Amino acid sequence: MRANVAAMGDRRTQAAALLALQHAFGVDEVVAETPQNRYAEPAEEAPPPAPGRAAPAAPAAPPAQARRRTAAADGDVALMSQDAAMASAAERAGACADLEQLAAAMADFEGSSLKRTATNLVFGDGNPRAPTMWIGEAPGADEDRLGKPFVGVSGQLLDLMLAAIGLDREHAYISNILPWRPPGNRKPTTAETAIFLPFLQRHIELVAPDILVLVGGTAAAALLRRPEGITRLRGRWLATTAGGREIAVMPIYHPAYLLRKPAAKREAWRDLLAIKERLRTLEAGATA
Repeated sequence: MRANVAAMGDRRTQAAALLALQHAFGVDEVVAETPQNRYAEPAEEAPPPAPGRAAPAAPAAPPAQARRRTAAADGDVALMSQDAAMASAAERAGACADLEQLAAAMADFEGSSLKRTATNLVFGDGNPRAPTMWIGEAPGADEDRLGKPFVGVSGQLLDLMLAAIGLDREHAYISNILPWRPPGNRKPTTAETAIFLPFLQRHIELVAPDILVLVGGTAAAALLRRPEGITRLRGRWLATTAGGREIAVMPIYHPAYLLRKPAAKREAWRDLLAIKERLRTLEAGATA
């Protein structure tokens, strides 16, 4: 009787997770980034200045902190060349025996100016002993503020996607290609991904997952180095080598892309089911 009740509870939990994901996937249009009161009276436009009058004053200067960060982004030069930065990253990453040392090495690394415009190092989140490791692109504003990957709107959708296949952050490990937020949430440059790649490869070696899920085209391009884009790579089981062992790789669409392109959610669901089936096979092999 207790077993039946427990099974019923598991089914209800899974059904609730699936319903939440379907609700998230059901959004088919984004009207605006922020709520708008469309019943409010439209604001009156200011009349044009009379001939001969001075032009309106320029906007006020940004706060001092914003000015400092802008200056750093525009004027700072990397302390070393790209080749030297990559060599330094490889040396530092190779000397790390655990994740704590790796996080400290990344925080102290001076081969990139990205951290000068960021607030927090975004290293990883979840369970590093989990069988799956999910790697995204780079931190956004929310991730930079909290120091954790995938905690904004995209992260909320990723949590629903994990829950739909019976996972959560206690049973998965999440990280990014870059540990620092690029200014203005821009896409990472090829040079930036190349510089931080040795840290990421060591990160994967230390976590040693059974399945590596590459979330989005940037992560797939950085790790797989294949000419195809994410639309051709997604849904295919590929492989990479880390620490002398082969790891199964599944590229999937980034949640941010799914929020912009709702029609792709059908393919994303198939990819999630493929990951779930691979996990089930691994579990069956471990208990055999």
